[in-house]
Amino acid sequence: MRVLGLTGSIAMGKSTAARLLRRMGIPVYDADAEIHRLLARGGAGVTPVEAAFPGTVHDGAVDRAALGARVFGDPAALRRLEKILHPLARAAQRAFLDRHMRARTKLVCLDVPLLYETMGERRCDLVVVVSASPAIQRQRALARPGMTPEKLAGILARQMPDAKKRVLADIVAVTGLGHLVTLRALAKAARLARTIPHRRKD
Repeated sequence: MRVLGLTGSIAMGKSTAARLLRRMGIPVYDADAEIHRLLARGGAGVTPVEAAFPGTVHDGAVDRAALGARVFGDPAALRRLEKILHPLARAAQRAFLDRHMRARTKLVCLDVPLLYETMGERRCDLVVVVSASPAIQRQRALARPGMTPEKLAGILARQMPDAKKRVLADIVAVTGLGHLVTLRALAKAARLARTIPHRRKD
């Protein structure tokens, strides 16, 4: 089984790229969706998050807006939260890979926003970075509910710069120029990932 990594900074078009990969028949592990499940009612992250950040759980689920307000601009609080959620998300990712290994799936994708920041590229045979112009990125990001210029600046400060991700990438999938351009880059990545020697270390 080969593992394709998919990453990119905020509002670069990663969700669209993941949808296109699914349409190609490639199973995708969505790290963001897994975090949402962990924080939802019955999720494994609810109890430890409430213990670390009292008052952020309502009706059995973590109020993500309240939690965000607690950790925004507080690096120590953010690290505390990451120590809770990252191991749980990694366990879910490992289960995803194990499940498809047993099923003898030929190619899967790990959709992880902080792939390089967490050294997740070690678990991949090939990495695709989605990228767009700074103007398109900013326009997309600020159109999201609850996003502000200050919040966007804080998020970007925690992410590896897009220029560095592009250098590290095996394939850069440009978004903002139409789905066909993105689709061609993803199809090329899928072809390469199926044929290159195993590269992952984890």
